[in-house]
Amino acid sequence: MNNPWYEAQSVAPPIRGIELARTTPHSGQDMDRRIERRYPKWARLLVIGVISVSALMLIWLLLLPRQGEVLAINGDYLTIASVSHGQFEDYIPIRARVTPARTVYLDSIEGGRVEEILVEDGAVLKAGDLILRLSNAGLQLDAISREAQVTEQINNAQTLELQLEQNRIRNKRDLAEAEYQVKRLSRTAKRQRTLIEKGHISREDYEATEDELGYWTTLLSIREEAQVSDARLQQAQLKQIQSSVKQLQANLQIARANLEKLNVRAPISGQLTALDLEPGQSIAPGERLGQIDDPGSFKLVALIDEYYISRIAVGQLAATEFDGRDYEIRVTKVYPQVRNGQFEVDLIFTSSTPDNLRRGQNLQSQLSLSDPSPALLIPNGSFYQASGGRFVFVVDDAGHAAHRRPVRLGRRNTRFVEVLDGLSAGERVITSSYDNYRDMTRLEFES
Repeated sequence: MNNPWYEAQSVAPPIRGIELARTTPHSGQDMDRRIERRYPKWARLLVIGVISVSALMLIWLLLLPRQGEVLAINGDYLTIASVSHGQFEDYIPIRARVTPARTVYLDSIEGGRVEEILVEDGAVLKAGDLILRLSNAGLQLDAISREAQVTEQINNAQTLELQLEQNRIRNKRDLAEAEYQVKRLSRTAKRQRTLIEKGHISREDYEATEDELGYWTTLLSIREEAQVSDARLQQAQLKQIQSSVKQLQANLQIARANLEKLNVRAPISGQLTALDLEPGQSIAPGERLGQIDDPGSFKLVALIDEYYISRIAVGQLAATEFDGRDYEIRVTKVYPQVRNGQFEVDLIFTSSTPDNLRRGQNLQSQLSLSDPSPALLIPNGSFYQASGGRFVFVVDDAGHAAHRRPVRLGRRNTRFVEVLDGLSAGERVITSSYDNYRDMTRLEFES
């Protein structure tokens, strides 16, 4: 069907813009245009520099310690003290523990098994009292075997000694017999010499007698020489045998003493403590069994900060209070070992010991480090922890404000701090804590 309108639309030329989009790619050249720069480059760099410097100054101000600031505080909560002249007593407070002055430890020498405990912990004993019995089968068998060996060796030595004595007696008997034969033959030869002159005996009998006399004379000389030599050797052997027997007997005593050590006895008179054993318990050699404390004398043991180790010496005096009375004590020993930042010292009472003193009590004492000396003083307070002794807040004359001032402080005790430089007598300083305003330079008191 012929439709004039449809034909008109189908032959109509395309729209120019749409046709270009379909046939030609878009390059963007028609849309670009040059924009002129409004500000010069140096101005742009100047702005960036100013911004950077401003940022750095802001950061520096934020990080800068708050020096030179003023703080208003309530003066009623402050502790204010005056600087004054006085005698500085150089001492440190110590806490001393009461311990026995003499303690003897009970250790197992050979070890063994606990068979019987005869006393309880805390008992007061006399020297030699039996505390407990141990058993040690190996030690007992060893002691029995050693005793048998020692006895056998002693018997052998005594047998040898007996043989030497018998040999000495035999030599003496042989010597006596030789002397007898010489005397007898000498008399016989003398008689035969008279008889042969008278012709009553033959010369052969006389010569036989003379020969026998010569033999026994020579034998007598040999036996005399042998007796002297044997006597000298026997004397040396006897001394050696006697020394050996004494040593063997001493060894036997040691073996018996080791058996006796299985019976643990009190070495001194005192109070038994630290005995924590049960029947049937096995004890190793050298193991601690307990201890005996002398109840008649005490000493004090104190732990002191290692900061003072170079200032503590034997002989320094301290003072303590017990039952309302003051007592003087003296340092007797300084232990050089430092543990956990502390070292140990022993102290004793210089005069009488308190009657009611008990082991384990703690006494508050003051240990003098040097003699009292005149100094400029301020009362000790918690300000020292925050300032480290480098500065204080000094109250002005009007009493309305306090200014931070650098100072140099020296020694201190529980009551006072020594002023070396920076303050004068009569000035007033804040001695309470500086924790909330340690960075301030001026404090204004609120009315």
